Amino acid sequence: MRARLGQIADPYFRERQHDFDDLTNRLLKHLAGKSSEPDLRLPEDAILVARSLGPAELLDYGGGRLRGLILEEGSAASHVSIVARALEIPLVTRCTRALSLIEPLDPLIVDGDNGQIFIRPGEDIVESFNHALRLTAERRQLYSEVRDLPAVTRDGEPLSIMINAGLMIEIHHLETTGAEGVGLYRTEIPFMVRADYPDVAQQTELYSGVLDLAAGRPVSFRTLDVGGDKTLPYFPEYEEENPALGWRAIRIGLDRPAMLRMQLRAMVRAAAGRELRVMFPLIAEVAELDTARHLLSLELERARSEKWKPPRDVKVGVMLEVPSLLWQLDALLKSVDFVSLGTNDLLQYFYAADRNNPRLDRRFDVLSPGFLSALLTLFERCKAARVPLCVCGEMASKPLEAMALIALGARTLSVAPQSVGAIKALVRSLDSNRARTFLAPLVKSRDHSLRDRLNDFARDHRVALDDVAVSV
Repeated sequence: MRARLGQIADPYFRERQHDFDDLTNRLLKHLAGKSSEPDLRLPEDAILVARSLGPAELLDYGGGRLRGLILEEGSAASHVSIVARALEIPLVTRCTRALSLIEPLDPLIVDGDNGQIFIRPGEDIVESFNHALRLTAERRQLYSEVRDLPAVTRDGEPLSIMINAGLMIEIHHLETTGAEGVGLYRTEIPFMVRADYPDVAQQTELYSGVLDLAAGRPVSFRTLDVGGDKTLPYFPEYEEENPALGWRAIRIGLDRPAMLRMQLRAMVRAAAGRELRVMFPLIAEVAELDTARHLLSLELERARSEKWKPPRDVKVGVMLEVPSLLWQLDALLKSVDFVSLGTNDLLQYFYAADRNNPRLDRRFDVLSPGFLSALLTLFERCKAARVPLCVCGEMASKPLEAMALIALGARTLSVAPQSVGAIKALVRSLDSNRARTFLAPLVKSRDHSLRDRLNDFARDHRVALDDVAVSV
């Protein structure tokens, strides 16, 4: 049946072979008298090879033994990729036929930096990668030396570097990296690894723990952002032709206000005399933000009536991910205390290109003139309105892209914890005024991408662009 389905031209029916693969695995386990639950015990230094994997499934493989991940499907912008980077697990996606080419217990090298895998590598290749790992360790040592130095450009522009987090363990990176706070805390990840929906008390304990670990540093909590490729095991599944454009994030929260109010109630209680920063994801129009803010105000009033200690201060922000908000900036900037720029989703909606579709993965570039021009307008409008803007998408974690953001006017970047050192080194080596003068006329060009020109600028002006992603 697998062979027959593989020859069918229609992609829908060809995809059904995965259903037969799953059925085969289930039947074999039943016939062998084994449990239907997956066996997640791993040997030391394991590399996991799979057709696809969700972010919650990845977290099941705990214990620190997982050293690499190879997927036949997915993309670098998928949420399992984001979680893998958070756990510092090298990942390569879209490895066609990996399951048929790789045998169990084959020696493997996963090069997460360059998207390569080596099956049964020879001694020369192993030595080359050992050398590369030594260089990575040396770079990390250099970055540790600038940990306590200020993030100030060569021409005196101060920047704030924060981290993205979604797991309690990531908050500890505030100390090890010298980051100034958490620019994006993804609240959905703890929801995804549970067997049932956490109640208010459980959520309060979680958010309070995050604030305790942050020790007075700012933490921006993003409300529940599920849907698309992020599913909850206890939440009813809805078949959608295009989940990325469907029922997800704030749309679920506004349609299920009890869920959103429970989360906001827990955040208000957890703050208890501390600053509370809440931002709402996937807002497409200011009216949605108004409704979400109203629900927050109800929970603040409830906390006062029930004699809970209120937050010292409440700041409300929005995740700017949907281009429609760019045409409501006047109303939006009067309604928020800060804006967080989610470049991952904004790019896919800007170009109508599904970020999980491998055929479109390199079709559009964040360093394209059109996209950078839109960001420039946003930065200028936020600056004029005196509304702080933080870039928390994956774009901020890459040195070349971060250089472009700084040239456009970004002054707060929230990055993957392992990228803090590289971004700070970039900042300290960059003349932001010279970069701005160079980039300003280019955003009006007809080029597909400005990547090569920006690389040339960095090379000519000795801007530090080394990335710190680890390959194992």
